[in-house]
Amino acid sequence: MPRRLLLALAAIPLLPLAAAAQAPRPAAPAAPAASPAAKPADPAFEAARAAFEARPEAERKAVQDALVWAGDYTSVTSGAFGRRTFESLAAWQRQNGLDPSGILDDRARARLLAAGQAGRQAVQFTLQTDAATGITLGVPERLLPKRGRSPNGSRWQSADGRVTLDTKAFAPGETDLDALFEKAAAATPERKVTYKLKKPDFVVVTGETAQGKFYIRYAAASAGIRGFTLAYDKASARDLDRLVIAVANSFVPFPIEAPAVAAAPAPRPAPAASAAPLAPLATGLAVGPKRLVTAAAALGACPAPLVGGAPARVVRQEAGLALLETDRVLRPVPLMAAPAVPAAGEDVVVLGAGREGGPSVAPGAMGAGGVLAPLQPGAAGAPVLDRAGRLVGLVAQWPAQPRLVAGVMPPMTHPLAGIAALRGLLGAEGSALAASAEAAPKSTGAIAASVAGAVVAVQCRP
Repeated sequence: MPRRLLLALAAIPLLPLAAAAQAPRPAAPAAPAASPAAKPADPAFEAARAAFEARPEAERKAVQDALVWAGDYTSVTSGAFGRRTFESLAAWQRQNGLDPSGILDDRARARLLAAGQAGRQAVQFTLQTDAATGITLGVPERLLPKRGRSPNGSRWQSADGRVTLDTKAFAPGETDLDALFEKAAAATPERKVTYKLKKPDFVVVTGETAQGKFYIRYAAASAGIRGFTLAYDKASARDLDRLVIAVANSFVPFPIEAPAVAAAPAPRPAPAASAAPLAPLATGLAVGPKRLVTAAAALGACPAPLVGGAPARVVRQEAGLALLETDRVLRPVPLMAAPAVPAAGEDVVVLGAGREGGPSVAPGAMGAGGVLAPLQPGAAGAPVLDRAGRLVGLVAQWPAQPRLVAGVMPPMTHPLAGIAALRGLLGAEGSALAASAEAAPKSTGAIAASVAGAVVAVQCRP
């Protein structure tokens, strides 16, 4: 496996593989009636559960997914609060110097989501619909760059062939879950089964061979049987065990059948408040409770910018940057400036405004003409930080007509507005942006988490 990719994976906090947690567990038997000797409720757990369950379901799932990547959560991202969620939240808080209460305030939640996004970004984990099988699942594209067909499905593989993700689909009557389970769960002297679960509509089997580990899952429905197998070298298990959990949680075997289940009366028109959020026009970096900086070029065709749905006004522009003021309360964070622009080829981290609320974290490198990174639309104005987490500058411009390769934005060189330009724009306010000699490298997740709360999306009123 490429050394650079292993280093990226190693930057993400590790967690042990709990194979049994990668599939829904059998329902626990009903608890016996309470008695005087019953164990009293844990007030800390109950308080954390109440706070967690008060959030929208999508947000609860997002927190659990972030814990898969940034903490030690090894269960299903269902949005339901249980002991594993509580313990994982507390452990993550403890590791990050926070009160291990299991309750996240807005700042801590932003840090956790940013760290999870950084973990996904490190392996370019993207949801894909496999044309050969119809399955939707997450694929770590940076880890598995080779793709081709396999019997009954598709195959993604690492460059060295030591990691393989196979999808499979069988037509109705071609086989059944019993036969697939019997084959997958067969143990031999060379093949040890470490976990197996058989339910009426799905099966899960995990195990080991002398050199590798594997995870097998199949699901059955009226359209047939669909599943996947993820196999990898034991030498890479420390880095790849979390991917088993992430891929298993992303697995949707029959995505097309889901809408048909509830197809009854025609849906009512959605109210205006539930309309899809506007795509980011640019990225803003909060420099005060109601002030932010972004790329001036991104505002050229937008007479009415918005920040979090609130109107924003341009205070001044200078050296490719624009200072905006808004009625929305922002969350600036203390920032230290890099004493100099990193040399060409040195690694940096770029935090752009994401479409789902949290930042989009992109690893990059300094180039002769700016920062080389695979940035997404809306990244103009995104802060660029060196490996010590110090601010290098802001992305000054995103190409008006980007060149996509197979529908994906490749790494491109983007011009950079440096620290001098930022200080000039901020004037007296810029004096707080002091240069730091601290050069200890940090993980991508730690860098992203330290700045995530100050990164906001700038949108344009339609």
